[in-house]
Amino acid sequence: MSTHTDRDARTFDEEDRAPMGMTVRVFIYLVAVHFIVAFFFLIFYLAGAK
Repeated sequence: MSTHTDRDARTFDEEDRAPMGMTVRVFIYLVAVHFIVAFFFLIFYLAGAK
């Protein structure tokens, strides 16, 4: 029979999540990509306006 200690649970939680730096970097990349797409959409929208 195995018993789980607080140390085991803490270790599992740390291994289960991505590193904080990578999470922040992915969030920044997603925001930047959305701004770029919005900029291109604006350019095409204004170019098509008469």
